[in-house]
Amino acid sequence: MDLKEKIKELPSSPGVYLMKDSLNSIIYVGKSKNLKNRIASYFQNSKSHTPKVLKLVKNLRDFDYILTDTEFEAFMLECKLIKQIKPIYNKQMKNTQAYCYIKINQKYPDIKISNEYVKNDGNLYFGPYPSRNTVERGIQGIKECCKIFCSNNFKKASYCLNYSLDLCLGMCLDSTVEKQYSTILDKIINLLNGTDKSILKEMEYTMNKASDKFNFENAAKYRDYISSVNYLLNRANICKFVKKNKNIAFLEHLEHNNIKFFLIKGNKVIFSKKYYLENIDFQKLKSSVKSNILFYFNNKAIKKSIELHKEKMDESQIIYSYLRSKSINRTYVVISSKWLNNLNDTSIDKAINKLLFSISH
Repeated sequence: MDLKEKIKELPSSPGVYLMKDSLNSIIYVGKSKNLKNRIASYFQNSKSHTPKVLKLVKNLRDFDYILTDTEFEAFMLECKLIKQIKPIYNKQMKNTQAYCYIKINQKYPDIKISNEYVKNDGNLYFGPYPSRNTVERGIQGIKECCKIFCSNNFKKASYCLNYSLDLCLGMCLDSTVEKQYSTILDKIINLLNGTDKSILKEMEYTMNKASDKFNFENAAKYRDYISSVNYLLNRANICKFVKKNKNIAFLEHLEHNNIKFFLIKGNKVIFSKKYYLENIDFQKLKSSVKSNILFYFNNKAIKKSIELHKEKMDESQIIYSYLRSKSINRTYVVISSKWLNNLNDTSIDKAINKLLFSISH
């Protein structure tokens, strides 16, 4: 079938599409809340296409698609398929080895970038982060702003070069600044935890000061530093969100007065069900939602501590971004473990009432 004719028959629904070349190999996986419009866009307005898209279209010979009920499911399925298939035109989420962590040694104060998270080794770890270059730029900016950008790996008999450039306090030689360095390190830890943004404000002050003095090169450098640090803070928010909100009940409104109900544990969807509301009794719906919450969130097979492995960080990003985005079509509640352990607690019922409020009104 001609591709343009095939596109005409596509539904205007959420889903994932798989682009294929002449050898029937999948070369690209994408997602959309409207498959028909998205796939058709590859064959329109070629002047606005990036070189990557132009090359993709040139090699495109066929496509398949998988329908989903919601855009959220399309996001999650795309992520899963990219990791499984590793298409040549998908760069993001393809190589989990590119992820890295920030490792802080508090005994001998030091900040490094690590490819792995090692449990119980005495170090603090932050991450994982998918862009090593951005992390390196962010750490460099923090070190430079805090004047701990020492160019000596170990203490030596003389100050490092950066000390003469006013980028290092002098901890490479002078032991009297170790306490000051320790205080700065605490501020950096609080910054990476998202609890103290004073370092970020200092960087913004330095950028604005450089701009006022027409030192645009330095201002641009700090602008990039600030962008990288904000990236680190955004990833911190994702990690905190997933660790704190381990049990999430999520509801999305579909077309024709239907809903899709999800249960999310950490960074994994453990249950989903579509409800047709036309002939359903509200109390029966509430009872069904509650029984699923109690069963799946108390299931010993999946009731495990949530750890943000590199392979699962993309799913965490999708869940965080989707639930936090402003939309009247979706709502979620967090189910506390304390409520699950106490069946006499009415908090679960209150949470379910909040979740189903838009349906009952």
